Amino acid sequence: MKKKIIIGNWKMSLSYRQALDLAENLLEQNNQSEKVEVVVCPAFISLFGVAEKILNSGIKLGAQDCFWHEEGAFTGEVSPLNLRDIGCEYVIVGHSERRGYLNETDQMVNQKVKAVLENNLIPIICVGETLAERQSSSKDFVIMNQVNKALEGIELSGNQKLIIAYEPVWVIGSGQAVEPREAEHTNQVIRQLLIDMYPLEVVNEKFNLIYGGSVNPVNIKQFLLQPTVEGALVGGASLEAETFWQIIKAVE
Repeated sequence: MKKKIIIGNWKMSLSYRQALDLAENLLEQNNQSEKVEVVVCPAFISLFGVAEKILNSGIKLGAQDCFWHEEGAFTGEVSPLNLRDIGCEYVIVGHSERRGYLNETDQMVNQKVKAVLENNLIPIICVGETLAERQSSSKDFVIMNQVNKALEGIELSGNQKLIIAYEPVWVIGSGQAVEPREAEHTNQVIRQLLIDMYPLEVVNEKFNLIYGGSVNPVNIKQFLLQPTVEGALVGGASLEAETFWQIIKAVE
């Protein structure tokens, strides 16, 4: 049976010292479970320090982004090879804030997914519709297109795995999540597209579909009661250790 996956995206919310303090607070409440994979994604400046804190704790380390080359003259970018070297196992790719603020394209997302997989890391691909796309009834098409473009030319082999996080852009940071049944509908749309692209056993074994967007200890249970929702990408609620562990305990 697959583990549920709870991922904390700390975004650009914490200083270096605050990130280390949060990692320490998480460890104080850490109770390793065979049912839940716990991942934290600090900002780049905090990755190494947090990696040292959580070493051998069972909590996994993820990055919030990466570049699509392992090395070279790419000022300001971070290599997936370097991320792996400091202990990262996961990388968030294509978050709506990068798509929106930094004009990250579907082609760039695809290149990053390939680079992450080639470096034996697990991509967390974010997809989701804006409010305008939702109101124009094009939500499912938008999400299918994002998934299709992100996975173009990608064949999974060996131990490679991939996570797709449905995060409706219009609810991120709002405190208002979508109805769990809507997350289930969207994940069913994504799953059917994956079945059209890959053999069923590959979809079942190598993909996890999760939800993100105003997840909290109160609503997490209802999301995970949905058949295709296998975890959550948590934003603001991951910035306090007690709240984050309440979510994890609710999953257990």
